[in-house]
Amino acid sequence: MSNIIAPIILIIAAILGVVIGQYLYVRPQLAEYKSRGEQLIKEKAVEADRLLESAKKELEGSKRQALLDAREEVFELRTQVEEENREKRAEIQKLERRLAQKEESLERRTETLEQKEGTLQVREGETQKHLDEAETLQRKHRLELQRLASISHEEAKRLFLKSVEDESRHDAARLMRDIEDTARRDGERKARQIVADVMQRCAVDQTSETTVSVVHLPNEEMKGRIIGREGRNIRAFETLTGVDLIIDDTPEAVVLSGFDPVRREIARIALTNLIVDGRIHPVRIEEIVIKAQEDVEERIREAGERAVLETGLTGLAPEVVYLLGKMKYRSSYGQNVLKHSIEVSHICAMLAAEMGADEDVARRAGLLHDLGKAVDFEVEGPHALISGEILRRNREPEAVVHAAEAHHHDVEPHSIEALLVICADQISASRPGARRETLDTYVKRLKKLEEIGDGFPGVEKTFAVQAGREIRILVRPDLIDDFAAMKLARDMAKRIEEEMEYPGQIKVTVIRETRAVDFAR
Repeated sequence: MSNIIAPIILIIAAILGVVIGQYLYVRPQLAEYKSRGEQLIKEKAVEADRLLESAKKELEGSKRQALLDAREEVFELRTQVEEENREKRAEIQKLERRLAQKEESLERRTETLEQKEGTLQVREGETQKHLDEAETLQRKHRLELQRLASISHEEAKRLFLKSVEDESRHDAARLMRDIEDTARRDGERKARQIVADVMQRCAVDQTSETTVSVVHLPNEEMKGRIIGREGRNIRAFETLTGVDLIIDDTPEAVVLSGFDPVRREIARIALTNLIVDGRIHPVRIEEIVIKAQEDVEERIREAGERAVLETGLTGLAPEVVYLLGKMKYRSSYGQNVLKHSIEVSHICAMLAAEMGADEDVARRAGLLHDLGKAVDFEVEGPHALISGEILRRNREPEAVVHAAEAHHHDVEPHSIEALLVICADQISASRPGARRETLDTYVKRLKKLEEIGDGFPGVEKTFAVQAGREIRILVRPDLIDDFAAMKLARDMAKRIEEEMEYPGQIKVTVIRETRAVDFAR
């Protein structure tokens, strides 16, 4: 045990020796560091006192400068406020002077009004005096007039009122006439504008129909086969179709002639099918004609249904639809009746919409107004009345029946829709190129206009433009001056009015062009 403790004691003693040695070595250095620290602390304290003193001095200077700046700003504000106060005082003094002037003016006006009031009172008294005198004189004159005219006061009053009433009625009638003339002019201008818009919005292709149809043949030999032995084929064909078959020297063509367009169409289809089939004899002709009749009947129904669909109508009887389709093969002065009816229906609807009329009745009457033309070669009477009978039989509304019957004035029109059908029918028929007869008249009118223009002296050339609604005249500037050009336009318009008949009005435009020409040599 003693052997173990002895070394431990030696180790502890060695460690204590080392520690004591280190302490004795470090102590002088620690004293030196402490003295240095104390010296440094003193130096820093002196520096801090110096900086604090400097900061106090700078703060005092800043305070003095801020105080000076504040005093200057207060002085400026005081000066500005005083200036504003001076201006306001000057403005107030100015307003006070104006108020004083107005008060003086009002006082003067008051004095003037008081003077005028006194004058008016004096004049009122004088006026009343004069009125009393005038009334006295009037009574005297009335008594004298009664004595001279031998009539009483009441009778004279009645005569006077009657004369005033007659004069008022005359003035009222003149005013009514002026108003009616103005309304008529405005109405005509508006109506022309509406009609022009409708015609511009509705344009239907026009076709020219004839009473003959031409069927082309593959060769000349076919003519003999169509005639047949001793003419039996041609006789059978004409008997079954009711159409004349003309075979002449026209190469590779035959002509079908007949006034019934449906029969002519049946004959054309039958003959075309016979030529394609090649078997031409009476039995085969009868079969082909029956087949062509069925084909045409189907086409008629389709055309009628297409027209009804195009115009947007509903509830039409099958007979009416069939007759509509039949009008596809009917023409009037070269104008196809079905296309004409569709156009009239559209025009009627647009006019009715513009004028606030019954659009459905107008559209229906426009489409059905010429329905009688489908059977007018079978039934006696005007086609308008025939149309009315057909529509009445098929229980169409009475307004539609009346419009159809009245569109050619066979009965007197008494509804706005009937008048619209009349107007739309004339618009469709009078359009240039719609009918052959109207086209001839249209061309003649253009020629007549140009002849009238060329007939005046000094006219170089005349042009009819805008479908005959305007003529433009080129004049020679060396013969016609500006005043003569105005006189020429007036004289030409007067001559057109005297010598021609035309719808609407014709504008006369005289063009005088002056050219200055020189040459540089």
